Amino acid sequence: MKDQRKTEIRVGVTVVAGILIFIWILGWAKNFSLNPSENYLFINFNNTSGLEIGDEVTVNGVRKGNVEEIKVDDQSVIVKISLDNDVKLKEDAKFGISMLDLMGGKKVEILPGTSANFLDISKVQKGIFNADIPAVMTLVGSMQNDITQAVKDINVTLSSLNKYLTDQKMQKDVKQSMSNLNALTSKINIMIDENRESVKKLTSNTVDLTNEAKSFITENKTNIKASIDKLNDVLTKTDSLLSKTNLLVDETKNQKNNLGKLLYDENTYKNLNETLNQVNELTKIILKQIQDDGIKVDANIF
Repeated sequence: MKDQRKTEIRVGVTVVAGILIFIWILGWAKNFSLNPSENYLFINFNNTSGLEIGDEVTVNGVRKGNVEEIKVDDQSVIVKISLDNDVKLKEDAKFGISMLDLMGGKKVEILPGTSANFLDISKVQKGIFNADIPAVMTLVGSMQNDITQAVKDINVTLSSLNKYLTDQKMQKDVKQSMSNLNALTSKINIMIDENRESVKKLTSNTVDLTNEAKSFITENKTNIKASIDKLNDVLTKTDSLLSKTNLLVDETKNQKNNLGKLLYDENTYKNLNETLNQVNELTKIILKQIQDDGIKVDANIF
């Protein structure tokens, strides 16, 4: 009986150990966690491009969780992920889907951010899809017609350019232009060599003239300053004279002086006009008497 009981105990312990090992292996394979403080986040993506439940979630390249659920929501996809409780995310954290390896696997990559405030994990976060090799190939496939047309245009351009460059007349013109340019360069070099001394002399004279002008200005600085001061005085007095002249003109126009009253007063103008008329009449009478019998004077002297 004792041996039978020992055998049963051994069998029971072996079965229990086998069950525990099986549960541990299953949890490791399925990424199960017994940690009750595990955090969950919901991330909104426009496209998950092959992401599957159980794929890795990495923080700065270190695996810290897994994809728990993927659900299509209208025009976007909501991805539920689990994260280890030691991961601290900030408000400016970034979420993206990228390639896991060259075999085409996917993962959710998280950049934790550097903000001073922590992320509110109860809200749905916005993620981005980072284009990978399949996405690029899909984009290239959608642009196939455009690429084909571009290649055709390039071929036409190269053919036209090749035809232009192989034209005999054009080659002859280019050679002639290069020959003329070479001859012109040689003539310029000869001219420079022949006039080198003249150029040096001209430069030397310019330097001497500059030095003399500088010396003249330095020596006559006081006189020049005095002349400028006198010129300023003349300009000031001229400005004062012009101001007084303008004032006189204004007073004359406004009849504030005798000249203005004489020129612009209507009564004075009227009297002057009458006087001139009377003088004119008197002159006519005198001229008539001279032409007839001479000037007749009828005067009574008392």
